[in-house]
Amino acid sequence: MINQYPAWKNILVAIVVFLGVVYALPNAFGEDPAVQVAATGATEFRAELTDDVAALLDREGIDHRGIEVDGQRLLVRLADEQTQQQARDLLRADLERGLVVALNQAPRTPRWLEAIGARQVSLGLDLRGGVHFLMQVDMEAGIERFAGDVENTIRRLLRDERLRYTSLERRDDRVSVTLRSAEDVEQVARLIRRNVEEVTVSVDEDARTVHARITEEAIEEQRQAALQQNITTLRNRVNELGVAEPIVQRQGTDRIVVQLPGVQDTAQAKEILGSTATVEWRLVYQDGDPYEAAETGRVPIRARLYETREGEPVLLRREVIASGENLRNARSGFDQESGTPAVFVTLDSAGARRMGQTTREHLGRPMAVVYIDNRIDVERRDGELVEVERTVEEVINIATIRGVFSSRFQTTGLASPQEASNLALLLRAGALAAPIRIIEERTVGPSLGQENIEQGFKAVVFGFLLVVVFMLFYYRLFGLAANMALFVNLFVILSVLSMLGANLTLPGIAGIVLTVGMAVDANVLIFERIREELRNGNSPQAAIHSGYAKAFSTIADANVTTLIAAVVLFSFGTGPIQGFAVTLSIGIATSMFTAIMGTRALINLIYGGRRIDKLSL
Repeated sequence: MINQYPAWKNILVAIVVFLGVVYALPNAFGEDPAVQVAATGATEFRAELTDDVAALLDREGIDHRGIEVDGQRLLVRLADEQTQQQARDLLRADLERGLVVALNQAPRTPRWLEAIGARQVSLGLDLRGGVHFLMQVDMEAGIERFAGDVENTIRRLLRDERLRYTSLERRDDRVSVTLRSAEDVEQVARLIRRNVEEVTVSVDEDARTVHARITEEAIEEQRQAALQQNITTLRNRVNELGVAEPIVQRQGTDRIVVQLPGVQDTAQAKEILGSTATVEWRLVYQDGDPYEAAETGRVPIRARLYETREGEPVLLRREVIASGENLRNARSGFDQESGTPAVFVTLDSAGARRMGQTTREHLGRPMAVVYIDNRIDVERRDGELVEVERTVEEVINIATIRGVFSSRFQTTGLASPQEASNLALLLRAGALAAPIRIIEERTVGPSLGQENIEQGFKAVVFGFLLVVVFMLFYYRLFGLAANMALFVNLFVILSVLSMLGANLTLPGIAGIVLTVGMAVDANVLIFERIREELRNGNSPQAAIHSGYAKAFSTIADANVTTLIAAVVLFSFGTGPIQGFAVTLSIGIATSMFTAIMGTRALINLIYGGRRIDKLSL
């Protein structure tokens, strides 16, 4: 007997078909409009929150289909989008601070499918609607900030050891210290080597100078750390915005992609994501005249010159008491005495220790709050509009230290409640390690996303039907087997996308449509080879065997070359191109299985194990 698959191959095909259908099944159940409530920052997710939300909805007569708790978030299913908007506005207004309320879509997947890990395919931004940002990280500014930290560390070491120097200056990646006494040169060199690992130290004894140069390894490590910290910070800021299922991921060596499904207010998103605003607390330098320093440009060595928001010069000490990096929590509100906008902050242990020590030692002295922001301005140069990045550092508040405080206090001097709210949000989310600039921006409306889904679905259906009709007409029973394999192939592609948690985008749908055509290419090669074997006088069973055996190498070569192209597209392409490459790669792998093993199993089931005189080909 020939053309009979061994039992294990038939079982393998059956298992793949079964799993493909089961894991693709959640996509048939659709979604419910929902509102998501999640805890961020220092707010804890309470078990009683479910009862509170249900009571609020019942009080306003808003009907809901159920409330579910999923980890640290709560999901309220609603009947339609209008009710969804009403529920979101109600919960935002009445729930406690620190809980983020966002619109979402809740899959109607049955529990038994969720129990085995089956879930719906995630839709990309071009199908759901929202905003897309491609951000460029300014690595040089990050390195400049890192070099400044190294300079401050060396300055603090010399002050703690009471080592006197005539100058300490930084140029690019090198910090040079010129000492008053030649006897201190070696001691300073050893001190820096022992405490600052990121530099290599060299000594110029004739000039009484120690040079500390930041190593290439430290610079590269700082680049990677800055990029990773920016990604983490952007994720925190997105959470504070209340966006459900956002995408924040690295692209290349210095770019970050941010996709916010469901967000249509790009102005607010750009202001929050692109801002590098933070604050620093410094003591006022009282041993110099700020007006004289502003006029002459000669600033005392232990001071820095700033301006208030009113344009008045002020000298502050170089040492930073605490900054946004020391924040554990921040919330906006109003000062009880003056009624002006304020930000109430809570410092971590390190910041609280420095703040407590400073306020204890400097009672009665003034302390300032410096607001730091990197802004992008548009200027006209040589008749063209160009973007210019500038750093704004301004003193927003100077107050006399009246008592000792450490971890909890408030910052005033903000221009408006909105500025206080944004500053509190940015402080909670953390500061960016390096400035970022939005170099690409796209907005997709929800109606356009729905239109994309419908058009993509039509493309797949029409392409599938045309291929089915052609194969059935031209290859008859063999064409029917190819069509069944093609149908199973679509299920398997969907199931693989679901299991991988990949996002299905419009280019991804294009990859599926292309896969539909490529899948039958393999069967066309096989069936034409069988016809050729029949014309050469081989028996039907021998023709089937030879057709599948001899066409395999050609099919493998064609698919491997296409797979190589898909890998290259994924490696060097951006988001939409990568989506196309992913579905194309998955489609190549699944079509190889269904077109060769799947159709062979069906043909063997029909013709195998018996003598036949003619094939329906």
